[in-house]
Amino acid sequence: MRRLREENGWSQEDYADRAGIHRTYVSDIERGKRNPTVTVVEKLAKPLGLPPGRLLD
Repeated sequence: MRRLREENGWSQEDYADRAGIHRTYVSDIERGKRNPTVTVVEKLAKPLGLPPGRLLD
């Protein structure tokens, strides 16, 4: 997820705003401190234009 976010030139805050979640949640996921729910994976995939399953690969 971090690689894809950075490829788009987005900060964590930019990405979180686009996904509709809090920036610290994005940070926690990227650091492996949280495991996102299916609903959050869907929100994270949408701004990247990817199917949610792609983030799980």
